[in-house]
Amino acid sequence: MVFGRGDERARLAGVAALQVVAMVVGAVLVMVTMSDVVGRLVIPRARASVWARVVGAVVDGVFQLLIRRFTDYENKDRVLAAQPAVYLLVLLGGLLFAFEIGYALLLWPWTLGFASALREAGSSLFTLGFAASPGTAPTVINVLAAATGLVVIALQIAYLPALYAAFNRRETEVTLLTARAGLPPWGPELLLRTRYGVRVRTDDLPQFYAQWERWAADVAESHATYPVLVRFRSPQPLSSWLVGLLAVMDSAAMLLALRPSQDRIEPRRAIRMGFTALREIGTALNISYDPDPDPNADIALTFAEFAAAVDQLQAIGFPIERDAAEAWPHFRGWRVNYEALAYKLAWRTDAVPAPWSGPRRWPATPIPVRRPPDRAPDDTGATSPNLGDGFPD
Repeated sequence: MVFGRGDERARLAGVAALQVVAMVVGAVLVMVTMSDVVGRLVIPRARASVWARVVGAVVDGVFQLLIRRFTDYENKDRVLAAQPAVYLLVLLGGLLFAFEIGYALLLWPWTLGFASALREAGSSLFTLGFAASPGTAPTVINVLAAATGLVVIALQIAYLPALYAAFNRRETEVTLLTARAGLPPWGPELLLRTRYGVRVRTDDLPQFYAQWERWAADVAESHATYPVLVRFRSPQPLSSWLVGLLAVMDSAAMLLALRPSQDRIEPRRAIRMGFTALREIGTALNISYDPDPDPNADIALTFAEFAAAVDQLQAIGFPIERDAAEAWPHFRGWRVNYEALAYKLAWRTDAVPAPWSGPRRWPATPIPVRRPPDRAPDDTGATSPNLGDGFPD
């Protein structure tokens, strides 16, 4: 078929119009992607990112398929430990790919075709310099692409030390909690281990709760700003920042409910800062919650479970001023502030299935708290459960 001059002019006009549209789309794509980079890596504030959520959902789905064939939690945890690293790599690759497409669309009118534009955009974005079109406009675009590649990679490199610094601060207190609340951490266990021999010591609990109030504030700031930290798992498979926080809040709520004469501001503040941290993290992850729950509302934890824990405390002589039935409404009034959101986060992050921590996305039986053996210097080999700190009285 032979085209006339009019047909050729129409075809060229159509190509020119398509390239103009492509340049507009490319400019928008570059600006939107850069806005995402600045919002996540530069601005110190929780900010929703559609791209980050999409990548998170895809990576999470892949890892759920990978762990489906494992039945024990330790193997699941071993696989899930790689999830944050994969997420960060996919996120960075996706951002660079978006910039590649965006700058290729901007360069298209000055190249021999879109394939050549992709080649030139990659050359500039990764500062390789093996392809460049002559002219002022493509030169400016290539310089911007080169600057973008340097900025994005530099920000990502600087982003990692901030993540690992926050992770190390978080895990220091979580590791220290092991001696107090066991593995996996459990709220009643923290109170049980205040008993050494025939004595009961709770005089250091106010200081402990004050430390965890500050810890929760640090976690709220860092994990809401960098939500990927939520999926960074503890080095110890049976340890978890989320389950640890839940255990601390449960122990404080039990202490306030069972010993009203010893009411102190420190456990109250620890609970308050704890569920405030969960809410800020939940907002960053787009998890819904009730900001003003009814203190008389039902909770998932049953009275029978609570009463069994109270019985254990009574059995070791922990000073209790209310029985389980009297203390239950007070404990429930505290727990209603954080239980639902903590369970949602534990579900989403596949936290260790500790007692009183809710269901998981896979069949899971709560793992009992592991206690160190109680050995004395003249011990001949007999062991007994130890409710203290692992040291002889």
